[in-house]
Amino acid sequence: MKFNLMIKYICIYILIAVLGFACVSQMIHRIEYRRVYDSLADDMYRQAVSIATEYAPNYFSNEKLRLIELELKTISKLSGSRIMFINTSGEVTLDSQYTSTNEEVNENGVLYTINDFNLDSLGNEHCIKGNFYGKFNEIYVSAFAPITNAFVMKGYVVVHLPESIIAERVNTTFNTNYITWFTIILLNLSFIIIYITNVHKPAKNILTAITEYGKGNLSYRTGIKHKDELGQIAVSLDYMASKLAEMDQFQQRFLSNISHDFRSPLTSIKGYLEAISDGTIPPEMQSKYIDIVLFETDRLTKLTSNILTLNELDPKTVCLESNTFDINALVKHTIETFEGNCKKRKIHFQLTYANEKQLVHGDKLKIGQVIYNLIDNAIKFSNDNSNIYITITEKGEKVHISIRDVGCGIPKEKLPKIWDRFYKSDSSRGRDKKGSGLGLSIVKEILQAHNENIDVISTEGVGSEFIFTLPIVRVSILNGEADRTNS
Repeated sequence: MKFNLMIKYICIYILIAVLGFACVSQMIHRIEYRRVYDSLADDMYRQAVSIATEYAPNYFSNEKLRLIELELKTISKLSGSRIMFINTSGEVTLDSQYTSTNEEVNENGVLYTINDFNLDSLGNEHCIKGNFYGKFNEIYVSAFAPITNAFVMKGYVVVHLPESIIAERVNTTFNTNYITWFTIILLNLSFIIIYITNVHKPAKNILTAITEYGKGNLSYRTGIKHKDELGQIAVSLDYMASKLAEMDQFQQRFLSNISHDFRSPLTSIKGYLEAISDGTIPPEMQSKYIDIVLFETDRLTKLTSNILTLNELDPKTVCLESNTFDINALVKHTIETFEGNCKKRKIHFQLTYANEKQLVHGDKLKIGQVIYNLIDNAIKFSNDNSNIYITITEKGEKVHISIRDVGCGIPKEKLPKIWDRFYKSDSSRGRDKKGSGLGLSIVKEILQAHNENIDVISTEGVGSEFIFTLPIVRVSILNGEADRTNS
């Protein structure tokens, strides 16, 4: 039979509890028995001494013994003990529980004689335990006190108490212990139930969830609503599963998008080249279709370059070559690369700088790509005969770079998606077939690698503004050195 972890440990717990209780009970029982025995033995001895002291003068008088017999029987009944007067020869002259129906009292007042009576074996002890030389049918504890007359030993006062009374007192104490033990067991059972409900069951659900995730079932949820550590683990697992599911969906969309973006230009290139090769396209028209092939090739080159860039921007492996550079000069140089396209569409740039030279710190090559992608995006969405506004300002210890167009804008519900890889709005697809949907993703990844932020403000039909930050590098007037200040 295969035991799971919970049953195994419950069995171990019960076994340890039972064995532990048995061992501890046995040990405590012996200690308690010894304590009760010593206490009663001392009480009996003191009682025997008290009787021997009080009644010793009357010990040799049979008449006096009969007079005190009733009193001693009363004492014996109240204390549950048996009191005897015994001379050194073992002859019993008084017994608080003696009945004359079985034996007759002789003329010397002797009730009966105890054979082999000898107390020399006691030594320094004043108590013995046993059947008192075969007189009793059960075990008794007997305490002895000597009776002397004129410094001569005449006999003993012996107080007997059944050993069962000691056992009864010990058991009474242990009955309370048993009740306590069973109460603890019941409380522990309650704890086990709470453990099963609050620990074992959630842990089992978590294990089931991990198994399901291993099988690829990322839609499985633990269903745990606890607020403790297991609940936090369950929430984290559910969150992880949802993110993995999103990544899985993203991967599928990624493959679908990249397949589409690669397949379309490759199909065009192959078709036109085959048409040129087999003479379907006449020589005078070949120049036009070669331009189309080059256009599609440029699409593939740009798409491949963007994918490689994104791969390089993995947060775990990205390596920045940070230095100090003039952001104003970098913006001017980037604008010049779009001069031909902007002239055709009559798009103009309006530049506003806070300073003639604005030093910042970062990876110049990658920040240049950020500016390139944002300007390219602004041109793509701008109307012909319009302006693009680029503003560089200082705020605190940061430089804010703003790139704003007055184009079609982005719908509010689509703003959160523009940073997703391969995401394209419908207007993007319709206006510029070269769009890969990776430009803004690259921008976001580069700025995150710099621990900087980028925001977007957009109104549909009005335009969009992208604003990102970089740390200022201030120039010390005293020593001419560039001091970078991080916010």
